[in-house]
Amino acid sequence: MSSTPRSRPLSGVLFAALVIAILIAALLVAIAAGLNPAQAVNRVWESFFPPVAATNQGASIRELYDIVFIIAAVIFFVVEGLILWTVLRYRRRPGDDELPPQTHGNALAEALWTIIPTIIVAFLFVISWQTLNSVEALSASPELKVRAYAAQFQWQFDYYDERGENIVFTQLVPQGEGGGMALPVDEDVRLVLESRDVIHAFYVAQFLFKRDVVPGRVSEFDIKIKPGDADKTFGGQCAELCGSGHRLMTFEVHAMTRADFDVWLQEHIDQAPPPPPSGEPPGSGEPGEPAESGEPPPPDSGASTVIQIDALNTAFDTAELEVAADQPFQIQFVNQDPLPHNVAIHEGSPTGPAVFTGEIVTGPTEITYDVPPLPAGAYGFICSVHPNMTGTLNAE
Repeated sequence: MSSTPRSRPLSGVLFAALVIAILIAALLVAIAAGLNPAQAVNRVWESFFPPVAATNQGASIRELYDIVFIIAAVIFFVVEGLILWTVLRYRRRPGDDELPPQTHGNALAEALWTIIPTIIVAFLFVISWQTLNSVEALSASPELKVRAYAAQFQWQFDYYDERGENIVFTQLVPQGEGGGMALPVDEDVRLVLESRDVIHAFYVAQFLFKRDVVPGRVSEFDIKIKPGDADKTFGGQCAELCGSGHRLMTFEVHAMTRADFDVWLQEHIDQAPPPPPSGEPPGSGEPGEPAESGEPPPPDSGASTVIQIDALNTAFDTAELEVAADQPFQIQFVNQDPLPHNVAIHEGSPTGPAVFTGEIVTGPTEITYDVPPLPAGAYGFICSVHPNMTGTLNAE
């Protein structure tokens, strides 16, 4: 009785030749595209690793990653090497019509593949436990305490006094000009995480650390930014899908020397309104509370035009405005969101030079802005807290 011959497995030589051909083709494509082959190879290699750690705690995590990566790479190449050797050594050759002798059971092999993985897992457990304890360790006397307060869909950062008891400044602008969280380098900084509504996550790639922000739970951890990273800016974000506006929850971290940080903090304290009573975050009332009526426009403001702009669901209710050139006017701003918003006017477009910046208010509330005369031309208006909230304004 005839039988269908078995298909021949791909030999190790053919497999290696295929890999080399793919690599050569990729290199030729990179050269044809004008890329530096060395840089392309370096980028591919760096993609296997996390970013360079900007904090001491991140450096501990990076060391753990490197150890795990080396162990995984060794296991990968040993296993793949054995597979290729087996394919070459025991491949079917012409005339092989019978199965070779079959071996059942090998005490040494079974002991090795049990003991070696056990030792590896135990080693990884020990070093992971040590790294976890190092990263989670809290300083007895941190030099600075900052609270990152998360809400749909906004970050705010509260700075405490030297004793870590009272809030001296609240940063409502999470990024952009004048915004972001500033931190001194080479000092223990205590970060306190709280959520107002749903689960969020605090994540900065260069910190190599992500921490969930759970409603009703206060989470604390310390970071110490390396001195060499002073004057650098790191991007952060919420790394937990928290709703339709999740993409808006980004922020910046500015690393500064202590002298620059003290100047930055004092300038913001001098410019900011006094913090809310008892240290409660601005707008901590429940959503849906009636908005407080704004003060009527001052009779001597000289403004004959009043424009109303509403903010709802992290968006302005209008995208185009027109005002008379060279005439003062007022903006009656109604913030219906339980989030901080404002109206800022920029020359040319929302990203141009600022010509007027209204006070940031947390809703639901109303406020009246007195805007000075604008020369004829095109302008853009924007929310300083949420750069996605934009519109155009024409002065004619």
